[in-house]
Amino acid sequence: MSRGRRTVAVVAFDGVQLLDVTGPVEVFTTANRYGADYDVRVVSLTGVGVPTSSGLVIGVNGPPSDLPRRIGTLLVPGRRDWRSAVADTQLVDLVARLSSRAERVASVCAGAFVLAATGVLDGRRVATHWELAPQLAAAYPGVRVEADPVFVRDGHIVTSAGVTAGIDLALSLVEEDWGTDIARSVARQLVVFMARPGGQAQFSARLTPRQPQHAVVRRVMDRVTAEPTAEHTLCSLAEAAGVSARHLGRLFRIEVGMTPGQYIESVRVEAAQVLLEDGTGTIEEVAQQAGFGSSESLRRVFQLRLGVSPTVYRARFRSTGGSRHVAVV
Repeated sequence: MSRGRRTVAVVAFDGVQLLDVTGPVEVFTTANRYGADYDVRVVSLTGVGVPTSSGLVIGVNGPPSDLPRRIGTLLVPGRRDWRSAVADTQLVDLVARLSSRAERVASVCAGAFVLAATGVLDGRRVATHWELAPQLAAAYPGVRVEADPVFVRDGHIVTSAGVTAGIDLALSLVEEDWGTDIARSVARQLVVFMARPGGQAQFSARLTPRQPQHAVVRRVMDRVTAEPTAEHTLCSLAEAAGVSARHLGRLFRIEVGMTPGQYIESVRVEAAQVLLEDGTGTIEEVAQQAGFGSSESLRRVFQLRLGVSPTVYRARFRSTGGSRHVAVV
């Protein structure tokens, strides 16, 4: 654990995601109230405030020239329009220079694109917002993108998923620097998880497969979607489609990027998510209605795919309509 003052430099720029900046800053400054010693500085290229994604202009502490020679943590927030961010050569050059002076480099959400543009992420494992993960992998093939983790550490570089995941990342850095007690105190003060259960998959709107072009694959997908509780097998689906099981499996891998069995499971998971979010049935009833057969099968698949149990998923994502019970402790 660190016992000396640590400078945290946050790079703000036009169009930056507001919470990517303010979330981590709040964590580090709150940690100071519990015994940490962070010198948190938000800088911009010009040293003046910048308009954020929400239209709100945030102030900064000054220009990069005001930073000390050695930086404890460099934090790069993101911008949803990441192409505009990486096209800003002055921004990319600044981040590259500051990265070389930092003991630790971190990014939040689409900030990973700016880091990738500098080359510092080449060959490294990286996280970003689940929706942007395929774009990051395509734009920077030298980066090893992991779509599900809330944050990923690879050496001295730490990258996080979208928006509020920057708070998770910052808490982990506080724990590393100042210990579990201070990090836990910050989490309690901010009313957030000390360690968020599950990964990003649980927050995806729906983890949909690629849209197929082949008519046979479309017919099979429609058949499964129309009746997810049916006893679908590779052989029964192939027979209904008029092709061999081997050919259908090959078509699915090419067109959809998964096997027919994986597609059936994904449809049933989506059906269960809808039932858990909007329905009142028991977990056993949801399992039956979604085609899993038993609550145990449903739990196993949810843990594997989403990283949480059906009960936790329901508590987290159930519709806010209707009466709610709030416990005051």
